Amino acid sequence: MKYQVVISLDETGFYVAECPVLPGCFSQGKSRKEALENIKEAIELSIETRKAKGIPLPDVYDYVEVAG
Repeated sequence: MKYQVVISLDETGFYVAECPVLPGCFSQGKSRKEALENIKEAIELSIETRKAKGIPLPDVYDYVEVAG
């Protein structure tokens, strides 16, 4: 399954990656590539933990448009 990931550069020069659909699922890396590798592992662990605790995974994703 594919999950959307948002990557940004923080004030210390690290790349921060987060998965918006999984609250609290984020990671970082010294490079964009490392951040992507780390967030993949974080997503896998988050899903594993959610399943073990009986917390359902989101099954519907949607986008909305806002003026800006």
